[in-house]
Amino acid sequence: MHAFKYHRPASIDAAAALAKGEAKLLAGGQSLVQAMKLRLASPSDIIDLGAIKSLAGIKSDGKTVTIGAMTRHAEVNHSADVKKAIPALAAMAGMIGDRQVRAMGTCGGSIANNDPAADYPAAVLALNATITTNKGRHEADKFFKGMFDTALQPGEIVTSVSFQVPKRAAYMKFKNPASRFAIVGVFVADFGGMVRVAVTGAGPGVFRQPEMEKALAAKFAPESVANIKVKQDGLNTDLHASAEYRAHLVTVMAKRAVEAALK
Repeated sequence: MHAFKYHRPASIDAAAALAKGEAKLLAGGQSLVQAMKLRLASPSDIIDLGAIKSLAGIKSDGKTVTIGAMTRHAEVNHSADVKKAIPALAAMAGMIGDRQVRAMGTCGGSIANNDPAADYPAAVLALNATITTNKGRHEADKFFKGMFDTALQPGEIVTSVSFQVPKRAAYMKFKNPASRFAIVGVFVADFGGMVRVAVTGAGPGVFRQPEMEKALAAKFAPESVANIKVKQDGLNTDLHASAEYRAHLVTVMAKRAVEAALK
């Protein structure tokens, strides 16, 4: 690990003022610290957001569930408000990593990092979320740009994420047994007449599956997606799974997600 300067600002404005050059924001640190240990990242400054109390918390108004950027995965998993409004979101948070990761990892950190195998980006896309920052708002469909790349600009900090409450939803993933990242994860959300299907882990970034969305909007049932063949072009191939296998898993996980949403 290379040397760096550590900062713990008490406000969003103070954090934004420090976020310049090679500085990095520290949310949960579950990705950044590991990258630093391996010397894959060498920031000049670390800006710890942990002291900014306004960045944490959960609110629900019946139409949306708003989660503060520094809210831990474990808090989302155990929140009575989230379980009541969007049970699938609470369940998804409980699938992330292990207890230690869920106790430290944050909603905003996961979204801003945009790991191609992370779970939260799938929830953001499927639940048509709005990402609020210190500089404005981003629509879910325009936020994720590619592998570890988002619409965030220098000095822009995620403050909260507002998820739309669906009629029903579910998330299913085929996980890496060691890291528990998604080899393929599919989040299905039915808004009554409109269905959104988001896929993570399969490609270089999270993406929607329009063919499945159209089929499920016509009939929200497992058989609607069971015979949809996903193209393997552009999907990931690595030591865990080939592009062909990941394409197959998208259909399998989508079918299971629909089955779970109907229970």
